[in-house]
Amino acid sequence: MISRRLLLSGMAASTATPAVFLSTAASAGEPVSLAASAKPIGADERLTRIAKLQGLMQAQKVDALIVESGPSLDYFTGVRWGRSERVTAAVLPAQGQAIIVTPAFEEPSVRESLLIEAQVRPWNEADNPEAVMVQALQDRGLVSGVIAIEPTTRFFIVDGLRQVSSAGRVVSGAALVNACRQIKSQAELALMQTANDITLAALRHTHGEVRAGMTGKDIAAIMNTATIALGGAPEFALTLINEASAYPHGSKQVQTVREGSVILMDCGCAVNGYVSDISRTWIFGEPSARQRQVWNTVRRGQEIALETAKVGVPVGHIDDAVRAYYEKEGWGPGYRLPGLSHRTGHGIGMEGHESPYLVHSDLTPLQPGMCFSDEPGLYIPGEFGIRLEDCWYMTVNGPKLFSPLAKSIDDPI
Repeated sequence: MISRRLLLSGMAASTATPAVFLSTAASAGEPVSLAASAKPIGADERLTRIAKLQGLMQAQKVDALIVESGPSLDYFTGVRWGRSERVTAAVLPAQGQAIIVTPAFEEPSVRESLLIEAQVRPWNEADNPEAVMVQALQDRGLVSGVIAIEPTTRFFIVDGLRQVSSAGRVVSGAALVNACRQIKSQAELALMQTANDITLAALRHTHGEVRAGMTGKDIAAIMNTATIALGGAPEFALTLINEASAYPHGSKQVQTVREGSVILMDCGCAVNGYVSDISRTWIFGEPSARQRQVWNTVRRGQEIALETAKVGVPVGHIDDAVRAYYEKEGWGPGYRLPGLSHRTGHGIGMEGHESPYLVHSDLTPLQPGMCFSDEPGLYIPGEFGIRLEDCWYMTVNGPKLFSPLAKSIDDPI
């Protein structure tokens, strides 16, 4: 059991109002759930999303968007369903009600999470689900036209649609989906804030529990337990120790904590379908001069990313600005090691990684409501790596952080 006092001490650095946390605990002996008051996205907001999508489709002369099960299906309809060889998908026409296509024996279960008024068209095991989709459109009067496909939809579905809709044209729906999902509403931002509050508080608790001899799995288990106690659903708790920290996603070699160890944690959780992503790196014991210098450089890199973020600036320019600073400090050049081998950040929302991306080649103009990670790590193969990561969203007045930047290598959470 994680005590209320311990967790509240971890929340001191959070951006949320302390009174919110205090009100969630029924007694001093209970864990504090920060997600208790988090409001899920309701039917009205999903209908607003579909209305926006339909306006875009009409303007671009697209007749329908096919959305397979996954985050985008949840985004528009509320249906949360895993992918298998049996297709569950939404047909979102440019006008009129959404259509859900799903196996007949799964229909009752799929309806449980459906949050909007929609026509449900079940298909039996011997049927062709793509033909059911096309028939649904034909019943709406669409004999031929342009069908857009949500970008993560699997090829066999796209191929099946092409085979049964030869009179129509199948195109990518990436631009349509991105135009909706990239811009977060206040309700989405609130859920992401809660997820970040939980991860930061759990990290603060975990930092205080690390002991010599622990492995990455030991530390990750503490993090996940704290996250659950706070009301979050753990997504990942990557824990890299010593030389493993030099590789952004780690090594299969088991490392243990000792005096002077670098400990890099990259953690996230989900709250009502929206996620967090925070990284912290610290030293077990006294940092060396080199560890301190690299940590401070990465911290400055985070600041440069935020200073560069302005409405209308291509998001890739943020990556360019950080990389230019690192090169002046002797890292790189470019994506070479030792240095910053990955992008400065990624979009985030319902998925841990989503568009747009803070990478040189992405020229998407920065807009209010877009959300990103800020994680310009530095990695020295054979030695160690430092990654600090906080997520932020764009406003008309500049970027706003979901979690405060770490203060120093001595006060790293």
